[in-house]
Amino acid sequence: MKPVTRALILALTLLLVASCGLVRPPSMDSQGGDTFEDDVRGARTLTEAFWQQQFAQSGRTYRPVSDFIAYSGDSGPSCGNQPAVPNNAFYCPLGHFIAYDQTWMDSLWNEMGDGSVYLIIPHEFGHAIQAQLQTDFQLNIQMELQADCYAGGTLSALVSSGALGAEPGDEGELFASLEAAGDPTDDWLNPAAHGTAEQRQQFFVKGFRNGVGSC
Repeated sequence: MKPVTRALILALTLLLVASCGLVRPPSMDSQGGDTFEDDVRGARTLTEAFWQQQFAQSGRTYRPVSDFIAYSGDSGPSCGNQPAVPNNAFYCPLGHFIAYDQTWMDSLWNEMGDGSVYLIIPHEFGHAIQAQLQTDFQLNIQMELQADCYAGGTLSALVSSGALGAEPGDEGELFASLEAAGDPTDDWLNPAAHGTAEQRQQFFVKGFRNGVGSC
C-alpha cells in the first residue's frame, strides 16, 4: 500500500469516528438490515432522501430516478444504443434510471463487505444528480471523480445524521472497493477513464470531509 493511501485511510478513519460520535454495529447498517437486499434497499432509499433534502435546501425540486433495475450478466436494460454489460452498475440519462448487475454486486458485498454497496449506489446516484444539475464536463474522468466525491459526501451526511452506523473496518472496505474499481493507468484523455485508485480515493475523501458542496 502506498503512503498516500495509508494517509487517506487514516483520515477517513478519523472522520468516520468523529462524525459518528459513537461507533456502533452493524457496519454501514440502516434500520437493522443485515442482508445484501437490505443494504441495496437502504442505500437507495437513504441516498434519495439525502438528495431530496439537498435540493429542497437550495430551492430546487429533486426528481427521483424512474426505475432501479437489478439484472444478471448481459440481461440488463439498454441505454439508448448501448447494451448493459456484466459486472457493472450504471445510470442512464435517457430513461433516468439506475441498473446494476445483482450477481456482481452481491459478490462484492460478500467479498469486500457492505461498504461496497454504500459506495456504488451513491456513486450512480451522483450521475443522476449531474444530469439534473446539467453539469458540463470536458472529460469523462471529471464526471466519474465528481460522482466519487458525491458518494463520499452522501455517506458522510448519512453517518453524521445517524441514519447509518459505522464500525472499525468500514474505511478499509470503502478503500478496497475504490482500489478495485480504479484504472490501472492515469489516462485522463481515455473516454472510459474513471480515475486511478488513488484519485478515486482522494475524491471520495474530499466529499466525505467537506460535503457534496465541495464536489
